Amino acid sequence: MTKVNLRAARARRHIRVRAKVKGTTSRPRLCVFRSLNHIYAQVIDDSQGHTLIQASTLDLEIRDEVAGKARKERAGFVGSLVAKRALSKGITQIVFDRGGYKYHGRVKALAEAARETGLKF
Repeated sequence: MTKVNLRAARARRHIRVRAKVKGTTSRPRLCVFRSLNHIYAQVIDDSQGHTLIQASTLDLEIRDEVAGKARKERAGFVGSLVAKRALSKGITQIVFDRGGYKYHGRVKALAEAARETGLKF
């Protein structure tokens, strides 16, 4: 498979996941994007089309902590940070959007860290 086909396959999977996963005001969607070196997470209310909370490995709060760590560990920091921010805004329940990625590795580490911090999926 070429690089274009891999991207297209992920896009198809993401569309398939998004057909089933919708974020509401009471239960917003935790969306994950994975790049080669960083991971990004957003909590989105799809009914209004607004991003409520975001966190990434580039955030100033955790930038120093994640420097020099493995990518999977960095994803855990992002998961706990996004969960803390969500809980501070009164969001306790979310739906998880893995973004077409397998629930494995960095995506799984982010989700489990968010669960351990207090978010309910």
